[in-house]
Amino acid sequence: MTDDTKVVTIAGRRPPNAGKGRKLGVPNKISGSMKEMILGALEQAGGQAWLAKQANENPVAFMGLLGKLIPADIALSAQVETIPPPEVPYATIEEIREELRRKDW
Repeated sequence: MTDDTKVVTIAGRRPPNAGKGRKLGVPNKISGSMKEMILGALEQAGGQAWLAKQANENPVAFMGLLGKLIPADIALSAQVETIPPPEVPYATIEEIREELRRKDW
């Protein structure tokens, strides 16, 4: 911790809740009020119909917005079938060279 970011107290101790941050699940107050303002502006602009129009007229911006809304962690599951590698007719590099010589490569 650098000197300019230290929490200074009278007795040289930190306050009891210093550095703990918000508890899990408590939303950021600024983010919540901004979300309300954005949703209000969206409603005034025409709501879902306006968003559909923007998707057609400004697809890059619309996809950027969509990318912000889709969760970054998407759980995927898949079954993978392993296929054995094909049989190699050559056992050594010399056999490969001989075959290439025979084919005039």
